[in-house]
Amino acid sequence: MQLTTSPVEHVYLRHGIPFPRKHHYRLIVITGPLGSGKTTLVENIHGWTGEAYIDLSKSTWWRNPLFAFRPREVHFGIPFEGIQKVTVDQWPNALIDKSRIALPPRKNYFFQIDWRRKFALDFQLPSAESIHAFRTKRAKLGTHRLDAHLDKEQIRHELDAYQQLAQYFHDSGMKVCVRRETQQTPEFID
Repeated sequence: MQLTTSPVEHVYLRHGIPFPRKHHYRLIVITGPLGSGKTTLVENIHGWTGEAYIDLSKSTWWRNPLFAFRPREVHFGIPFEGIQKVTVDQWPNALIDKSRIALPPRKNYFFQIDWRRKFALDFQLPSAESIHAFRTKRAKLGTHRLDAHLDKEQIRHELDAYQQLAQYFHDSGMKVCVRRETQQTPEFID
């Protein structure tokens, strides 16, 4: 899958990193595939380090106390069509199962929280080649067990899943931007 995006025109800098002016610093949730630059970005902007795990098939995942600390990095558990378990580390060449993703409710009343607009999801989506090169280098350090058996095809599947997820969240009215490199100006999905 290839997302159609346009560069964000109005940005502000936070520790030298550009962010959409519409996305307040304390609302940012950084996500993306393994090795995509989430930790680097969080460290550069002095956010909450330590990746949180959120299962998107769980109702009210958006109320998880881990979201109280922002900006932070999050790794999503994603449901796929034809696969019973939510995927964390074995990425199929399949479509995400949108029917099993619990979406935050829309705001219907004046005093109700608009959960779909509560967070600004910053998707780190560099090329599969960039991720593979970074994870190959990191594998030599032995810091991440999932880097031990790298497979370019698995990296492509994971990247594709996160692109599908970014598009789905965007289409559902959530705040989403895409970043191809940590220092790069983010992009909005068209």
